Amino acid sequence: MVARSSEVRPSAVRHSASPGAGGRRRRGAGRLAGLGLGGAALLVVLTGCDVGKTFGGFGWPQGGITPESHRMYDLWIASCIAALAVGVFVWGLIFWCVIRYRKRGNELPVQTRYNLPMEFLYTIAPILVVSVLFYYTAVVQTDVNKESKNPDVTVEVVAFKWNWQFNYRDGQGRDANTVASVLGTSEVIPVLVLPSGRSIRFEEQSRDVIHSFWVPELLFKRDVMPGSIRNTFEVSSIDTEGAFVGRCAELCGSYHAFMNFELRVVSPEKYEQFLAAKKGGSSTQDALKAIGVAEYATTTKPFDTRRNTANFNPSDAGS
Repeated sequence: MVARSSEVRPSAVRHSASPGAGGRRRRGAGRLAGLGLGGAALLVVLTGCDVGKTFGGFGWPQGGITPESHRMYDLWIASCIAALAVGVFVWGLIFWCVIRYRKRGNELPVQTRYNLPMEFLYTIAPILVVSVLFYYTAVVQTDVNKESKNPDVTVEVVAFKWNWQFNYRDGQGRDANTVASVLGTSEVIPVLVLPSGRSIRFEEQSRDVIHSFWVPELLFKRDVMPGSIRNTFEVSSIDTEGAFVGRCAELCGSYHAFMNFELRVVSPEKYEQFLAAKKGGSSTQDALKAIGVAEYATTTKPFDTRRNTANFNPSDAGS
């Protein structure tokens, strides 16, 4: 005689609908409706204003003054929005799975494998996102690094411990001639005068160590290398006139923090007057005065380096 087993296979169990199932469905529908309304409201907010300004540029400096800086800013904002969209989607799926498929009593969840549509989505979607970001990054990078054959203005940027010299050149490359120059000192901040609406090439050279030429409003900086390396970059135009502080962005020694300069953007007419005055032998301050602008830097000032005998002879400090 064979004894019958009292074991019941899970597949044979038929669950009747619980009284609270309808309530749970209604609550789930309410949550989905709330999420939908919240998403719609967020969409209205984002499309009705400048996303970058709303969220503080997502950490990227604002106030670019060149077409290249605007392109870099737009790329950064678009990348952040794409990252946030992917993050919201992924975290939404995680929370939805946690809530929807949480354990209820002793009931075992249905075990599924090899969901090809989902696997296809998880494989193709990241590839598409990365490909789109790579494409637009390459386009912007190409635009930013583009150089014309004959820019309107060429400036040789010479860096040294711990100041700057700006040479206005009559051409490009090492063989070009310097027609005017601005030299910074410990007492006077160098003022680099440039015209608005003109293409400008910067050719960089260091006399000692690695420095870095940086104007925050350009949203771009490039290292100034010693030796035979001569880094260059170009801006197609500067859209905003005014005074902008410039700095060395590469730690270069004891007085690195004091290595500032000022970029002064003026109209093309005033720029030509300034350059003519410099070619005629005027000092930088006299040339600035001749075009009716501040003679000295207004965005930064010389720092007291306290370079005296006590700095180099500690034993004499108390004498």
